[in-house]
Amino acid sequence: MPVKLRLQRHGKKGKPYFWIIAADSRSKRSGRYLEKIGHYSPTTNPAQIELDVDSAVKWLQNGAQPTDTVRAILSYKGALLKNHLAGGVRKGALTQEQAEAKFNEWLETKKDSIDHKKASLSEAQEKAKAEKLLAEKAVSDKRAADAAAAAAPAEEETTTDAETEEAPAASAIDEAAAEAKENNKEA
Repeated sequence: MPVKLRLQRHGKKGKPYFWIIAADSRSKRSGRYLEKIGHYSPTTNPAQIELDVDSAVKWLQNGAQPTDTVRAILSYKGALLKNHLAGGVRKGALTQEQAEAKFNEWLETKKDSIDHKKASLSEAQEKAKAEKLLAEKAVSDKRAADAAAAAAPAEEETTTDAETEEAPAASAIDEAAAEAKENNKEA
């Protein structure tokens, strides 16, 4: 029976969630499987991957063939490296302790690179959020300035109208005062 390590889709439309399974290659995509060895959620950045590395190595040693995506996942989580190191132990090139030390060292460097990626992604998100806030503030300030500029000509028109109404009245008062002076001089 040819065994494949492949993905089995779960989740809802637009939000996929996959199980990493060992299954007979002739079974349906979401059909029967022999063993569930992990899960994979590609919707997050970086993707969430849980994998039983020892179980994956066991299936690889028994001849299971991974699909392209599962091969990439196994490589990312170190299952292929552990399988390679186990082959070296079987051939006598390495001891079990040396193989475990190399694998643990690789896990540490991988963890550091993942942490660095998460930190850089969070910094990028914060920077994008700050830029959006500045852009929104600039638009808001521009709207406020436009509203103030639109309100200022309306105030000038009302003050100009009031001044023109006051001007005839003032000139009439000035004329009346001038006539009164003339009348007082004559008298």
